[in-house]
Amino acid sequence: MSLGRRLYALLLRPEASVVVVSAVLVIYFQFANRNFVTAANVQTLSQFVAAPVIIACGEIMLLICREIDLSVGQVFALAPFLMANVIDWGVPEPVAIVAALLVCALIGLLIGLITIGLRVPSFITTLGMLFLITGLTLTISRGYPANAPEGSVLAGIMGAWGYSEIVWALVVVALMHVVLRHTRWGLHTTAIGGNIVAAAEAGIAINRIKVGNFVLTSTLGGFTGLLEAFRVGSIDPLAGGSNMMFLGVASGVIGGTAIAGGAGTIVGGLVGGIMLGVLQDGFTLQGINAFMFDIVIGAAILIAMIANIHLARLRAHGPRGGAP
Repeated sequence: MSLGRRLYALLLRPEASVVVVSAVLVIYFQFANRNFVTAANVQTLSQFVAAPVIIACGEIMLLICREIDLSVGQVFALAPFLMANVIDWGVPEPVAIVAALLVCALIGLLIGLITIGLRVPSFITTLGMLFLITGLTLTISRGYPANAPEGSVLAGIMGAWGYSEIVWALVVVALMHVVLRHTRWGLHTTAIGGNIVAAAEAGIAINRIKVGNFVLTSTLGGFTGLLEAFRVGSIDPLAGGSNMMFLGVASGVIGGTAIAGGAGTIVGGLVGGIMLGVLQDGFTLQGINAFMFDIVIGAAILIAMIANIHLARLRAHGPRGGAP
């Protein structure tokens, strides 16, 4: 294959355009504000990026198999309160963290069983769970914030160190990339989204795969909430929410995951999250109204979807006249 064809194939990858846009944005914000590429701001930028990227890893798996979880932002808020309550009972921190994650996994299992077993669309199931978990979190917390565990080695590993969260995000991305691209679970997830009838005829356990991806997404949402709690040092009952969920979904979609299912990349979710983080951090440094960020996200999703559709056509049919 010639160099020209390789470059053409690289540019057709759904993540490529997002990487280019992110690089342009970094250059622009550095010229607009000399404090953008500094050690202190890089750490801040990493914190903008980490949480949506981890959540995107779960949402991408669901989107690929034509499902979605709208409640993951509420699981994000619930998990730290579960951990804090278990610690108050005298349980060690590591056990409390595992207990909170197990509850999050059970929430994902319940969502999956309702969606698959009762044939309720995941949009409706998770919308109901969104309100249910919000009410549960407010009931447990009584509407008041709580203090996160501090001072221990575990606290530093989980988030107290400035770069802990982005390190965890990169670890999750690496693991989920392997799962999606190099395991039977990932292959079956993609097959279900591509053609569910053919997947069923091939003997793929469709229900088990989908339920498993709901469990995975809720667990990652809870894990992200725990990381944020350790990083901030406090637990807010109103943290996360729909905004965190939409940032996760937006990261995946901008990075090339198809809403219609059947295609998506974990690495794309990472670069999509980086682009959104660069925008959010750059706007903050320049003092631009926060409402503008929502406008940009909406425009970015629309542009990404249009670009993905046309790139998919080019990948299917190749360039007119052939690449050099």
